[in-house]
Amino acid sequence: MPIFCFIHGAGCTADVFAAQRAAFPDALALTLPGHTTPGAPASIAAFADAVAEELERRGARDVVLVGSSMGGAIALELALRALPAVRGVVLIGSGARLRVAPAIFEAIEADFPAAARMLAGYFFAEPSAERIDAAVAAMLAVGPEQTVRDFAACNAFDVTERLGEIAVPLLALVGERDVMMPPKFSAFVADRVSGATTRILPGAGHLAMIESPAETNEALRSFITQLS
Repeated sequence: MPIFCFIHGAGCTADVFAAQRAAFPDALALTLPGHTTPGAPASIAAFADAVAEELERRGARDVVLVGSSMGGAIALELALRALPAVRGVVLIGSGARLRVAPAIFEAIEADFPAAARMLAGYFFAEPSAERIDAAVAAMLAVGPEQTVRDFAACNAFDVTERLGEIAVPLLALVGERDVMMPPKFSAFVADRVSGATTRILPGAGHLAMIESPAETNEALRSFITQLS
């Protein structure tokens, strides 16, 4: 059976997949270069290079890429490269184009801690104090420089005209209340990738794997079982 490879989003680390790592102990959960280790990628292609190198280093030959937000863009980039190791792709709150409002860059430059708290509020449909504090702590640890690089990489990403080239199974998961990447963006991808499907997770926001872990894990388990 394939194993999952979890890829986090901008300003985050692999910690966002804690519930999925517990449910799928054989999975890989990658923290991207520049987020807790040296290295400062500033494009989706550069992040994809790093993930491909890590899969090769670990000898991974049969993986399903699961990407949250920016991680979904990285997963799409790797799927377009037709890597033999990639058996399928799951997007979580992601899309073929990830535009970032100029106000976000301005806010990070002006006051990064305040910007981190503002962004954390957008991550969740139900932004509890515990979730907000954890998200803010993660962004502060990543730091403003890499967070800006992450968002710049997202802003430059656009594979809307290439989705038809993807030849592996794809599932687009999205929170019903995702305000950063609303369900229409997931539907756009699924409509243009042969055989792809969209699944909306009721009541969840942008980080649906945190807010709806059981539903996310069930969807992942169903998807990977179909590939076996």
